[in-house]
Amino acid sequence: MLRALLVLLLVVNALFFSWTQGWLDGLTGVRAIGEREPERLKKAQQVDRVSLLSPQAAAALQLTACIEIGPVVGEAALQQVQSSLERVGITPASYELQASEQAGQWGVATIKLTSKDFRERKEETYKRLKVPYEALPGMPEEQPSLLLSRHASEKAAEAALEAFSQRALKGLRVLQLQKAQTSHKLRFEAADGALQAQLRTLTAREFGGPGLHTCVPSAGVAASAPTPVPAPAPAAASAASSGGSR
Repeated sequence: MLRALLVLLLVVNALFFSWTQGWLDGLTGVRAIGEREPERLKKAQQVDRVSLLSPQAAAALQLTACIEIGPVVGEAALQQVQSSLERVGITPASYELQASEQAGQWGVATIKLTSKDFRERKEETYKRLKVPYEALPGMPEEQPSLLLSRHASEKAAEAALEAFSQRALKGLRVLQLQKAQTSHKLRFEAADGALQAQLRTLTAREFGGPGLHTCVPSAGVAASAPTPVPAPAPAAASAASSGGSR
């Protein structure tokens, strides 16, 4: 009986010693050393990314300004910008979306000038009659052609075509140069320095076309800086990013 009790005590002591060394953590599911404070701190911070902010950098992060992204033309472009913002945690609740309609544009252009000689004769005629012209922009399927005038409506373009006809100018047609589109602006009423730097980085890296502009805050919304502050120094940016991961 005593021998069995002695063996049991030895086994218990051996198991306890193994557990205190952490050898049985995977089996028991209970860590021997527990959640010590240094380990928690290591999880909460990425030490290599933490640095102190200078007084100037700290002040810059607190400055706010009214910022707009845009114009963003078309629904596809808007979705691209919004997706880029959401990937870094900037949701639609962070900004005001403003939309405006852009009217279409029509023009009076020549038919396709299929040969160099044909084009030179047309250009000579327009110069003699003092009719302004330019190369038709875009629209590769309609090249080569010359554009004689631009108009805000198809009706106005048709009237211009009739006027050219009365001057004995032939071989002209009406083309739609641009379809009506919706233009968007994303407005941040009071973006702080960190958000301004983040938006500037996204604009340069992902947005491409739409720019970043200052704007006048709405009544009752005071910005502490009239223009965007410069992008924070690397130390400030790294501290700001590490603060967000805590």
